[in-house]
Amino acid sequence: MIRKLLRRVFSGRSSPSAGPQVVPRSKHGLSRDKISSSARRVTTGLQEKGFAAYVVGGAVRDLLLGLEPKDFDIATNATPEQVRSVFRRSRIIGRRFRLVHVMFGEDTVEVSTFRARQGDEQEDQRADEHGRILRDNVFGTQEEDATRRDFTINAMFYDPTTEQILDFCDGLDDLKARRLRMIGDPDQRYREDPVRMLRAVRLSAKLGLKIEADTRAPIKTLAPLLANVPSARLFEEMMKLLFSGHATACLLQLRQEGLHHGLLPMLDVILEQPMGERFVMMALKSTDERVRADKPVSPGFLFAALLWHEVLAAWKLAQEEGLNPLPALFKAMDHVIHVQAEKLSIPRRFGSDMKDIWALQPRFLGRSGRRPYSVLAHPRFRAAYDFLVLRCDSGEVDAEIAEWWDNFQKADEETRKQMLLPDRGPRRRRRRRKPGGANAEPGAAPTESE
Repeated sequence: MIRKLLRRVFSGRSSPSAGPQVVPRSKHGLSRDKISSSARRVTTGLQEKGFAAYVVGGAVRDLLLGLEPKDFDIATNATPEQVRSVFRRSRIIGRRFRLVHVMFGEDTVEVSTFRARQGDEQEDQRADEHGRILRDNVFGTQEEDATRRDFTINAMFYDPTTEQILDFCDGLDDLKARRLRMIGDPDQRYREDPVRMLRAVRLSAKLGLKIEADTRAPIKTLAPLLANVPSARLFEEMMKLLFSGHATACLLQLRQEGLHHGLLPMLDVILEQPMGERFVMMALKSTDERVRADKPVSPGFLFAALLWHEVLAAWKLAQEEGLNPLPALFKAMDHVIHVQAEKLSIPRRFGSDMKDIWALQPRFLGRSGRRPYSVLAHPRFRAAYDFLVLRCDSGEVDAEIAEWWDNFQKADEETRKQMLLPDRGPRRRRRRRKPGGANAEPGAAPTESE
């Protein structure tokens, strides 16, 4: 009890007696019509059963900034079991945080129960030796739930019924000042969850906010704590960062804050190479443009671009060791992905896409015989071709090669035949099989082919 009291006194969080600032619609301007119908149905359904229920977090923040939220999260004083009993099409998920997913057709609304502050005496709250919270399923009051969130701009509660905002941590003032401020002691909060350091960079770059001085100060010192975060969770945050539509700004700020070592361990090496940095920045810029234009994006393509120059370096080294070009390339690909996996576990489906894109690059040089047709028929041709264009635009490869492939894929069959280059390479011969040899079938005659 004493430790809990000391934490409340010295954490810098609002006093429990202060209560929230209740902001009416006339001051914040947010209409309930901006809330998705599914989220309104969840808050209404819970309120009709006597529970408190609010739209919370990033949705409120984004709407106040004039942005369209990707999803709407709900916070309530109902337990997961009580939420489950209100909505027939729902399920309880999670171990670290128990949540409820309520389904409306293809739409899913995530509902969380108000949680208490961290306390060593709590039976269902555990932390590791670095302070990172491993489990946090202790329910609490709405104010405790607000003050345990990461940043003030994420701790505002919106009630679609009354159209009021409950602001416990002056998040509305920080949002108006374009300021990103941690709730409580930043050092302690980063230790509880090191991913908050990445989130600070992402939100700052995405929303154009300035990280408040005290919030920023511990980041470089505590950056090594990212090594203790499970790779799957680190990858999830990295995906949000890279596909935020502001990946270029995020990456530059990651490097400025000293955080890129914990994400893509080889990225700092890449960015020290003039050609590598130009290539990576062009890939990020292209991805940002596609995200902001609401066009589909490929994680495998972007990760292939981020790590390409490490593949090139490993490929060259493998050939210097005596391997032929293609075996050397495959060795290089496996090496780069293996080293990367030690820090950031890239799902196998993306790794497969990356390898296909990389493996097709040397095949673009073969523009004679049947080779171009087999490349054109490859399932990953389009992604690999876009990758080739990126290499040409960065100055790594002669632009004439990408132009040839652009014309070849659009041409009719007769034109394609005329475009094929003369085959001046050595003609490949198979060994003549000896009669009765180990590889010969009984009664088979020896054959020879080109």
